[in-house]
Amino acid sequence: MILVFGGAYQGKLTYAKERFCLTDDDVFRCSDDDVNTPVNKKVIYELDKWILALIKSDIDTSEVLRQFIHSNKDAVIICNDISCGVVPVDETLRKWREAVGRALAELSSESHEIIRLFCGIPTRLK
Repeated sequence: MILVFGGAYQGKLTYAKERFCLTDDDVFRCSDDDVNTPVNKKVIYELDKWILALIKSDIDTSEVLRQFIHSNKDAVIICNDISCGVVPVDETLRKWREAVGRALAELSSESHEIIRLFCGIPTRLK
């Protein structure tokens, strides 16, 4: 598994598509209103939105994430890092922020490569 993360609008998807010679057909785009596990694509994009869908549906993200990792060992996972900035007042959004942080930690431990993008510049962390 390869993890590509960074802030919103930093060029993560463009970077992954160029680096791994992928097309839009290779990309599964997560949604914040679909709790179905994203699978069967080379790239899982905006995993943070899927985590928000789980939080809004009151689903335990830790167990679902473990199953997701097991099913996507060869995928490129792209996730927005939402840990910076003002802590949300809304309880659901605070839970989401925490769940995304925990997910990134779990994904990092399982990934054989980790890339952080900032201002379009990739930095290899692992």
